Amino acid sequence: MTHPFEIEREIVLPADPEQVWEAIATGPGIESWFMGRNEVEAREGGAAVMDVGGHREEAVVTAYEPGKRFATRTATNDDGRFMAFEYLIEGREGGSTVLRVVHSGMLGDDWQDEYDALRRGWPFHLHTLREYLAHFPGRTGRPVFAMAQTGERPVREVRAALAGGLSLPDVVALGAPVQAEPAGLPALVGEVTWSDEERFEVRTADGLYTFHHSPGVVLMFHHLFGADTDTAEAGWQQWLAGVLAERP
Repeated sequence: MTHPFEIEREIVLPADPEQVWEAIATGPGIESWFMGRNEVEAREGGAAVMDVGGHREEAVVTAYEPGKRFATRTATNDDGRFMAFEYLIEGREGGSTVLRVVHSGMLGDDWQDEYDALRRGWPFHLHTLREYLAHFPGRTGRPVFAMAQTGERPVREVRAALAGGLSLPDVVALGAPVQAEPAGLPALVGEVTWSDEERFEVRTADGLYTFHHSPGVVLMFHHLFGADTDTAEAGWQQWLAGVLAERP
């Protein structure tokens, strides 16, 4: 049985409306802070496509007002489920912008768990958008995705393995400095800019690195702004397999 939902969030961003529009309404912009690989057809009625690890989700652009409003909606599944996103942009004095996001639709039988996960995720995603606009203005990032199954391994143990692989303590503190040499990858030098029970994020001079863990699975969503990123996805997938293979 389906259940309607709506999540609304608002954030002040350190960018003008045109920069925010590029970030939320173009494929390269979305890839610089959200999830997966994205394509957006720049018109109302056009296609908006997101691909995360080979899972492709298509939507239709239902509103396209550059610098003001962008919205998409997926098709309704046989069971009645769908997702809709609306972004409303309002410029402020001093070059900042207020962005209001409305995420709505219909969820399935386990709607409460799914709703809770979506509700917890949006503050983090908007934080990443702000990090992108504040620290990488005018640049577009390469999205890097990696995933590993963890079975029945305790979540605390999985988080400790991820943190240990980055030379961080088990308790990953906001603002903690990061100086790591992940096996087979370039050195990671930066700081922790987000840490909650499900994920932590590291910002360096050339990237935003997210490590998300939940029962049974680890996901990594990175956005890289430097050079030589062609082998990054394979490298991070290999790193993830390696740190999870190590037992405390």
